[in-house]
Amino acid sequence: MGTYSNTAVWVDGLVVIGGFTVLFYFLKFSWKCWWGLRVYVLSEYWKTDLRTYGQWAVVTGATSGIGKAYANELAKRGLDIVLVSRSEEKLKATALDIERQYGRQTCVIQADFTEGHAIYPIIAEKLQNLDIGILVNNVGMTYSPGLAYYMDIPNPGMRITEIINCNILSVAQMTRLVLPHMVERSKGLIINISSEAGSEPQPMLTLYSATKIFVTYFSRGLNAEYSPKGVTVQCVAPFLVSTNMTNNRTINAFVKSAQDFAYEALNTVGHSTFTSGCLSHALQHIALCIFFPGWLRLSSSCVRKTEKFARRAQQKIGRTGKKEN
Repeated sequence: MGTYSNTAVWVDGLVVIGGFTVLFYFLKFSWKCWWGLRVYVLSEYWKTDLRTYGQWAVVTGATSGIGKAYANELAKRGLDIVLVSRSEEKLKATALDIERQYGRQTCVIQADFTEGHAIYPIIAEKLQNLDIGILVNNVGMTYSPGLAYYMDIPNPGMRITEIINCNILSVAQMTRLVLPHMVERSKGLIINISSEAGSEPQPMLTLYSATKIFVTYFSRGLNAEYSPKGVTVQCVAPFLVSTNMTNNRTINAFVKSAQDFAYEALNTVGHSTFTSGCLSHALQHIALCIFFPGWLRLSSSCVRKTEKFARRAQQKIGRTGKKEN
């Protein structure tokens, strides 16, 4: 009889533990669903008024792709825009478009972020006396049109330094230029564009992937430091967006246009400090984490298949280029 009672107690205990475990995971799952709904769906209706951060928004890499889309969307939402990029001709054209379409002031700064430290005193001088409320650290580059082994980078001695200057140094230095003023006013928003490629090590995108995980860690650490001082640092890690960097891929349910992505990503401001930018990319991130985990990406068999895929993609790009010519 005593043995039976002890067994019953153990069974009851296990039932209670099992019940609490199920409840815990149910609540956890429910919270994540609510969080995703709020960030990617309800944010369409609960937009943050970005004008409260300040009069001016600075956008790097602002003449094409995601950067240009952010510049246009920020102007549409009532901010004046500082455009920073290397092509003076494209800068003037983009500034003129923004002024005509949205009636906002613009300021252009010609700077090549691959050149390193020398450009930042010039940028700092031109940003003086502007009420900068938002910085979008968007400028970035990769080392080849497609996937490639690290030592197959064209002109690696120069290219490696350029990528580090453009993808890493620019984020740290541009943040250094605007952050003191934001802290002084106790408000500001810094948006750093990372990438899904930085979520896990990516063979054949090794250096690019490594620079993007820097952006992610830098953003999340900086937000922890400065959010109590009124400055929000948001990290945006998109999947595929149709831009020059992605060979202007066809827009579909998985690949967003730059303008649509910028619109949805800006809606997440005030709702999340680490985001995929849009619902489609968030779902793709979850699927990749489940079905294509880090250990699989790093396996030798996967690297070989990636290499074959890269060759086929390069051949396809080559054939398309010949047809266009």
